[in-house]
Amino acid sequence: MFKQLLSVMLLFAASLTASAQDTRCYETRIYYTHPGRLEALLTRFRDHTTKIFEKHGMTNVGYWVPLHEENKLIYVLSYPDRAARDASWKAFGSDPEWKKVQSESEVSGKIVAKVESIFMNATDFSPKIKDSKSKKERVFELRTYTANAGKLPDLLSRFRDHTLKLFKKHGMTNVAYWTVNGKDDTLIYILAHPSEEDGKKAFDAFRADPVWVKARDESEKNGKLTTKVESVYMKATDFSTIK
Repeated sequence: MFKQLLSVMLLFAASLTASAQDTRCYETRIYYTHPGRLEALLTRFRDHTTKIFEKHGMTNVGYWVPLHEENKLIYVLSYPDRAARDASWKAFGSDPEWKKVQSESEVSGKIVAKVESIFMNATDFSPKIKDSKSKKERVFELRTYTANAGKLPDLLSRFRDHTLKLFKKHGMTNVAYWTVNGKDDTLIYILAHPSEEDGKKAFDAFRADPVWVKARDESEKNGKLTTKVESVYMKATDFSTIK
């Protein structure tokens, strides 16, 4: 009887874990504007685009502009799945309201010069993403790790078992973690810091932490896990759902 009860409890726990897994399709979109046209793009998003996205079933996750680059907007959307994403964008593109907004906003010339799109899946250790408008101003850090061949699972294990806890220990806020569709070597994540200076100091303390040094060394007994790390400090736009 006890064994049967235990089996039922384990199955129930497993079902809860599975249901808690974030299976949505995420998309990072990077817009490069023509020189001097970023404000026009932000105005269009603030006044129109985000609302039309919601109208067509897209979820606005967050919007940021880099601190040290001009004419660039980075934002993240989520959808129930990839098919829903494609259907939403098709409906958005043919929406008369959007066509009118686009036409009126480009009377003085085109706004967007180039768009990049990255499709992503949430890792099993990514925090639940929710609207968070901090009372104190924060900066965000977009970090992209390229893993050595075959090392992404080991990198994810290190983050799951050690890195997230150590980030939190050193005052960093874990916002979200994703892997990239169709690529077996990439981890993308976002952290929040009180300021860029605080973020850099936190990373210095993190790298010197004996607990981190031990976890890193043990995870790299068979070779380094990453070949490249990229970091972009950003500020949230005034209309971002995460600030």
